[in-house]
Amino acid sequence: MEDNISQWKRKNDQYLQSIKAKIQALKKHQAPSTYCYFTYSIHFSHDPAHESMLIGSFHIYNHQMEPFRNPYICLKLKEASILRFSGKYVYKDSTMKMRMPGAWERMNEKSDKEEFWLKPIEVNQIEPGNLLSFNNFQMKWSPQENYTESMKGFTYGDGFENGIPSLNQIHVSGTNVREGEG
Repeated sequence: MEDNISQWKRKNDQYLQSIKAKIQALKKHQAPSTYCYFTYSIHFSHDPAHESMLIGSFHIYNHQMEPFRNPYICLKLKEASILRFSGKYVYKDSTMKMRMPGAWERMNEKSDKEEFWLKPIEVNQIEPGNLLSFNNFQMKWSPQENYTESMKGFTYGDGFENGIPSLNQIHVSGTNVREGEG
């Protein structure tokens, strides 16, 4: 009888080891636990004589157990957008880098009005449990006609070359008050 108990105990130990190995394998293949999202506030004007404005921030939260290295972001407007984007960023050859704490560097061409590829100047990694933000960007627009606009956000970094899409997007739409008059 003792031999049966020993065999049962050995099989049980093997079974538990197999379960532990499968759990470890699942943990390695889980979705990334780094999240990004927008927060923003909007002032709408449906009169083309006045501008509408959005002030927003894009946040990256590292919920991983290790640092998120070499973070950068892409903020993307829809094609032929009426939104005019501005924020606290500089270009590679700018002399303003040292005088703008918290600034980001724009990595793509000034002429591109639809995609804004940005990396933080002072930060190389986001420590576990920490947040990195591109703060207080602005979008302005004057509605000359009815409109529907959007902005998408993506985060990139070492090991995340395909990007992490933001949990939310920015959508604004409106009707020109003079459009229906005739």
